[in-house]
Amino acid sequence: MAKLQRNTVLVVLSFFAIYFIWGSTYLWNKIAVTELPAFMLAGIRFLTAGSLIFIISKILGLPLGITKTQFKNTFIAGFLFLTFGNGVVVWALKFVDSGFAALEVSAQPLVVLLMMRVLQGKKIQPMSVIGVILGITGIFLLVGQKEIITQEGAVLGMFLIFICMLSWSYGSLFVGKADLPQNFFVNTGYQMLTSGFSLIFISFLLGETWSWPSQWSIPVLWSMSLLIIFGSIVTFTAFNYLLRFVSPEKVATSSYVNPIIAMVLGWYFLNEQITLQSIVASIVLLTGVYFINTKKSLTIFSRFSGKRIPK
Repeated sequence: MAKLQRNTVLVVLSFFAIYFIWGSTYLWNKIAVTELPAFMLAGIRFLTAGSLIFIISKILGLPLGITKTQFKNTFIAGFLFLTFGNGVVVWALKFVDSGFAALEVSAQPLVVLLMMRVLQGKKIQPMSVIGVILGITGIFLLVGQKEIITQEGAVLGMFLIFICMLSWSYGSLFVGKADLPQNFFVNTGYQMLTSGFSLIFISFLLGETWSWPSQWSIPVLWSMSLLIIFGSIVTFTAFNYLLRFVSPEKVATSSYVNPIIAMVLGWYFLNEQITLQSIVASIVLLTGVYFINTKKSLTIFSRFSGKRIPK
């Protein structure tokens, strides 16, 4: 297999997508889940997005054939990222604000670092240790707010998001070394299509009540459209691209920017409350990303990153 080349422009655009566009998906999901069942919502989103990706790929003449191993790996990655990682987060949004959910997910880079240490034996450098300490401090500041944890279902929502964060973190490490389709667009399509079917199966298994799009409100229709086009096709393709060329803990830093975008949008469009403690938590978490993302703390991952490009 030919060696893939890193494109700096695509890397920058991909980071913009996972930082800012993905940060908006918390708002879109929160709007949609107020009317639609969580797994139905996620299932329709990814099944539609995956189908569109295959149609576009066919028009562009991209090869859609993959090996059995690649199909198995796309199914596993899709389950970790989308079926479980996203489907359950959407469910959790029934219990917590969109900004709060995004802030909790910002602990993902810490989990990635710890998983790399436990599963791959990678050292955690002093600068990264500082980032971990700041991140944990920020999370404690976030979840320690009485006005939030006393809300009905809030603790359940926090727990669900934490489990999803573990799934996403492990998925980031898995994708970095797995044999996946060479084309990132096609790779995304397979992950979304398999996850879409899985989520719909779960939805029927749980007995969720389905409805036709003609019954949805205008805000839900807009939210679903944005989730499919930008939140799924654009950003998840960018995410898969970055995981091939950038170390997983660096990609995971999107979790630090997403909360700021989510908090502002949730405050502006949904009148979600932004407490002083949440602001302080955000500042602490964003400071932590500097220490995790600084070159000094990433030099230890250079060998690992070099092995990420499929041969």
